[in-house]
Amino acid sequence: MAVNRNSQRQTAYRTGNVYVHGNTARRLEVVEPKQQEQQKKISSRTRKNRERVLHMNVGTVITMAAAMVASGLILTWYLNLQSDITNSIKHIASLESTLNELRMSNDENYSRITNNVDLEEIKRVAIQELGMRYAEEGQIITYNGEGSDYVRQKGDIPD
Repeated sequence: MAVNRNSQRQTAYRTGNVYVHGNTARRLEVVEPKQQEQQKKISSRTRKNRERVLHMNVGTVITMAAAMVASGLILTWYLNLQSDITNSIKHIASLESTLNELRMSNDENYSRITNNVDLEEIKRVAIQELGMRYAEEGQIITYNGEGSDYVRQKGDIPD
């Protein structure tokens, strides 16, 4: 009976947080590390580039730093130009607005003045009070200026 007891006795093994009953070994699933999967996916060209980056010399680093500083300065200069252009456009717009307001005011004043002038009254005063009269034939003398902006009178105008 002792033999039977030993063969019937089951043993319990603890693997992690799980108890395994029985005397048979379980198959373990082998998990490959993630690094090995990534290394398989990386192409040889990428690997060479990474190796080249790890072995950069001082000249390359200085050149890259100078390029970064130059591009930063150029970007700053460009942004300042953009800001100046924007400010100029705003200033021009405000000047145009002021110009339009002044033109409208000038046109209104001109219309007001011309509407208040009575041409018939001016004609009456000129003819009756000042003794002016319309020009007759032969009284109108035309002068040829020939390239100058004004006419010089060299003699008396005939009556």
